[in-house]
Amino acid sequence: MSVAERLIAPKAPPAPQPQAWTGQKLVGHSLMGLWVAASVGLFLFLVGSFDIEKIRTYGPDYLSGLWITLQLVIMAVAIGALVSLPVAIGRMSANKPISWLAYAYVYAFRGTPLIAQLFLIYYGLGSFRDTLDALHLWTFFRDPWNCALFTFTLNTAAYQAEILRGAIQSVPRGQHEGAAALGISRWITFRKIVLPQAMMVALRPYGNEIILMVKGSAIVAIITVFDLMGETRRAYSRTFDFQTYIWAAIFYLIIVEALRNVWAVLENRLTRHLKR
Repeated sequence: MSVAERLIAPKAPPAPQPQAWTGQKLVGHSLMGLWVAASVGLFLFLVGSFDIEKIRTYGPDYLSGLWITLQLVIMAVAIGALVSLPVAIGRMSANKPISWLAYAYVYAFRGTPLIAQLFLIYYGLGSFRDTLDALHLWTFFRDPWNCALFTFTLNTAAYQAEILRGAIQSVPRGQHEGAAALGISRWITFRKIVLPQAMMVALRPYGNEIILMVKGSAIVAIITVFDLMGETRRAYSRTFDFQTYIWAAIFYLIIVEALRNVWAVLENRLTRHLKR
């Protein structure tokens, strides 16, 4: 090869040099090793202490509690979605009393713990039993399941209203102006143009809200609703085996992971036209 060819020919990239072990990298690998070791140890412990008799005894109760948990979350999220729409519209309303009323509702339920709301409704409404009885509402509120559903619906409706409000306001103003220029009414513009675009923006936050509701639903066991956590507490009170809580955690993890994957597929499906 001539001198000119040697000058023109591309130089080979230098061989990669091994990275030095910094303190941060060492800590990260150590924590990962501990996590893997703990996971393997837990798996071996569960396999070694597996008791088929307990599975036969309490397995059906776990499945029953799992079904109650799913019912509670699905119904609360569905009804909350219906409630959130007028609340979100009220938050954006130019009418000050309506706007402030919607703001107060959202602020109260997003700013206080869910367990406090559940106690206020389940235990607090008992102080007004005579009034509720006169209104024929005591039959509803004396049932812990109904109180849990009512509380969860109001709570998730407040969060969904803020998600929906932010999504609606993210739609460009030009969409409204273009529809108005074509003579489309404001209601049809909102229902067929603005809302579908807003729902795509709100899709991921909605998924996060559902996952939070699944995990938060465990508190209903405190008011004697035998959901997944309620059945777990009952199984533990009879066996005093902490594995009952491990299996409950695994069930919750499976639900959350299934929801996450379903939501990822749904999001990719509904937003595929944006990626072209």
